[in-house]
Amino acid sequence: MFNDALFDELRQLERNVVEAERRLAEQEAMIVHLKRQHQDVSSAQAELEVMRENQRQRQQDRQRLLSLLQR
Repeated sequence: MFNDALFDELRQLERNVVEAERRLAEQEAMIVHLKRQHQDVSSAQAELEVMRENQRQRQQDRQRLLSLLQR
């Protein structure tokens, strides 16, 4: 039963990781576009850093779950 809950959480986390990767790519593309337009990218860069940190946390959570499931 405990493993079922962990697998459910892992599945949701995997979906979130994939979706976040898509959003990261969009944000990076937006920054490239803004740079080409010679616009300020500071707020977009700051947002990208927050997004990357959130993604790192999701990846750490995924590793934690995988470790728990291997026991």
